[in-house]
Amino acid sequence: LSHLRPLEITPVKAEEPYSWHQKISIWMINEGNRAIFFGVWIFVHIGLFGLAFFNYWYSDNFEKTRSIVGVTLPIARGAALVLHVDSGVILLPVCRTLISWLRSTPLNRVVPFDKSITFHKAIAWSIVIFSVVHTLAHYVNYYKLSRAAPDKYNFWNLMFLSGPGWTGHVMLVILLIIVCTALPSVRMKKFEVFWYWHHTFLLFFFFFSFHGAYCLIPPDRPPYCKDISSFWKYWVMSGLIYLTERVMREWRARQKTVISRVILHPSKVVEIQIKKDNCHALAGQYIFLCCPEVSLWQWHPFTLTSAPEEDHVSIHMRVVGDFTKELSKKLGCDGQGVSEWEESLGDRNGLVTVLPRIMIDGPFGAASEDVFKYEVTVLFGAGIGVTPFASILKSIWYRVNYPTKPTKLHKVYFFWVCRDKDSFEWFQSLLLALESQDLNHFIEIHTFLTGRLRHSEVGNLMINDNGAYADTVTGLRAKTQFGRPNLHNEFDRIRESHPDTDIGVFFCGPKKMGHQLHACCTKFSGNGTSFVWHKENF
Repeated sequence: LSHLRPLEITPVKAEEPYSWHQKISIWMINEGNRAIFFGVWIFVHIGLFGLAFFNYWYSDNFEKTRSIVGVTLPIARGAALVLHVDSGVILLPVCRTLISWLRSTPLNRVVPFDKSITFHKAIAWSIVIFSVVHTLAHYVNYYKLSRAAPDKYNFWNLMFLSGPGWTGHVMLVILLIIVCTALPSVRMKKFEVFWYWHHTFLLFFFFFSFHGAYCLIPPDRPPYCKDISSFWKYWVMSGLIYLTERVMREWRARQKTVISRVILHPSKVVEIQIKKDNCHALAGQYIFLCCPEVSLWQWHPFTLTSAPEEDHVSIHMRVVGDFTKELSKKLGCDGQGVSEWEESLGDRNGLVTVLPRIMIDGPFGAASEDVFKYEVTVLFGAGIGVTPFASILKSIWYRVNYPTKPTKLHKVYFFWVCRDKDSFEWFQSLLLALESQDLNHFIEIHTFLTGRLRHSEVGNLMINDNGAYADTVTGLRAKTQFGRPNLHNEFDRIRESHPDTDIGVFFCGPKKMGHQLHACCTKFSGNGTSFVWHKENF
């Protein structure tokens, strides 16, 4: 059987080399806006540091202090200005309502709002770097001041007993805790530790507000200490926006939310269908979910798997972490395997009579929301990463069978890669419905099984698949391929089928696979065809 043999690697046809103009145009498709935005941000940092540095280096109001401490004074002040700006901006990327609104505006073409969390992390590392620079510069300043005027200044008193000294060290400890608990190794395994300690930024802001209010190094002439403690001017606007965001989040969470249905799927996947008034979602969006019986303060992101045309919102939750395990127990799904789960679903009739209370916040915009902006779309999901595309595929099914308005999208390539064959049962009914009613070949489905099969399973597949109309694994007419997809062949085929077309490529799954797809989008763009890269980010 052809689809049981290893995939052959077809050599890519040699193409004429691109000119510099063409290379820049291709680079701008997926890399340009993001690189330019972060380049401008770095340039702004250099400008801020240089502005403060040269101001204190050439100012005639600090000649006496400069003669004692030297260049470390303008270095400390330059780093301080950058810290003021960064701390004032760092809250904006985590204002989900604001980001969702901004990505629906034309500004989204210039600013990569889908990378808001990446931007938040970049600002955080900038704060860490310039905090270290600021601290080391002041260590040198304290040492030189204590050497120049030992009767007035004591090094250890300046370090730990002076106002800037003790508040600065407290802020450093808080910053160290925030950074360490936000590392992926901690955040992925101990989310509660990350969540609670991350909110100590309030203490960081509190001490920052009067860190510079002590006028330890006064200018040479009056007015002395005129503009001290000005941090509040930088963060008051972003702080008000963030406070409004949190108030709106709490208000939305308190609205009546009901779990209407819980469905158990193979491979430790639980589907939760939820009904909530005034909750209008678009295909590809996501929500944050909280279960007070598990944790009152934990909010976790889940991609919606329901279509906008349905009267409910639904998520598919894979039980892998502490939160999902506890929530699955509250829902009655607390076994290890499918058979054990079915035996532990509540009372004797297999029903959970009392479902837990949940709160949801959202929906919020995501990269997959832009699917219907393209004529041709490639959807690529790996494992549970297929969930964003369930909503999109359902919405496509409704638009094809019950059209209410014309759609720009006319061709969809759907790729789904799974490690075990039971995972295909998550959306088997949806894929069967799409394939059976897809009279115009609107959707092209490709499934790939990468996990190792047992000898008995291989034998059963070969016997049952011989001459069968439908695939033995999925039940679809499209045959399941065994092994990883040949991305070069697939992209080359799609490019030849749709010349001079902007093709949207949407991915949700592991980072390594995402890097490979991203590279293919750049490699196969050109000669009028553009593969525009989109990746889910939470």
